[in-house]
Amino acid sequence: MSKLNGTIFMPPVLTLIGIPGLESVQFWIGIPFCAMYIIALFGNSLLLVIIKSERSLHEPMYLFLAMLGVTDIALSTCILPKMLGIFWFHLPDIYFDACLFQMWLIHTFQSIESGILLAMALDRYVAICDPLRHASIFTHKLLTQIGVGVTLRAALLVAPCLILIKCRLKHFRTTVVSHSYCEHMAIVKLAAEDIRVNKIYGLFVAFTILGFDIIFITLSYILIFITVFNLPQREARLKAFNTCIAHICVFLEFYLLGFFSFFTHRFGFHIPPYIHILLSNLYLLVPPLLNPIVYGVKTKQIRDRVSKVFHSKDSS
Repeated sequence: MSKLNGTIFMPPVLTLIGIPGLESVQFWIGIPFCAMYIIALFGNSLLLVIIKSERSLHEPMYLFLAMLGVTDIALSTCILPKMLGIFWFHLPDIYFDACLFQMWLIHTFQSIESGILLAMALDRYVAICDPLRHASIFTHKLLTQIGVGVTLRAALLVAPCLILIKCRLKHFRTTVVSHSYCEHMAIVKLAAEDIRVNKIYGLFVAFTILGFDIIFITLSYILIFITVFNLPQREARLKAFNTCIAHICVFLEFYLLGFFSFFTHRFGFHIPPYIHILLSNLYLLVPPLLNPIVYGVKTKQIRDRVSKVFHSKDSS
């Protein structure tokens, strides 16, 4: 690692400091974060086991939910082990290339989750607005294509963020990252060179993926609500609306946390740094924690299957 004019040329190692301003209490912050991670792993794993073992749940809505569960497990696993290493064992160092790889994984899984939420909204739109064609449209072949499509979209659009950092940014003012994981802008801001291209492309990816998904998810639910409110029978309206409640809760939880974290990180100059970092951490940890709980509570088939599993254990 060489220095030139006070800058560091291509540092091999970066240092993640965790939550700036809260270093003295990071050990205690790690306890609820670890609990959230364990609950998220257990909840999503249980959801996957139930969907796999119950043939009646091999329908598009539940298969999308299984995709969401896998993504949530992968996303939280990308950050928690290293974060707890910083908080509990004072292991802040990370190889530069490993940091870029973690950044790519995190943003890729975030984008995949957004794509799955869009697919779930479209599935509910067809199921409610055109129920007779639902089975013929959402075939297992289409579900596979959607899964591959959202994964490739995320991986290919996020990859240039990694490439632009690796190829364009050679000189860094510091190797200390004021974050608890490798986030795109947190790494880019370390550079001593012009970072406009990196910032513009980061915004382009955010608005291309999240902006596109939010627009079509919102349109889907507007059309769903119009159809539901036009149903003649009150029971039919309640049943149709109830199938969407869990999806709406997960949609709001994911995007509200995401946008609040996104805009405070870029434009909240008067907000203390630890607020930025805590919001970023919660944005990645809360959805994997809440998603299986929301779907377990609001979806009768899953709720019945979970109670059946635990009652059978009690009786044995």
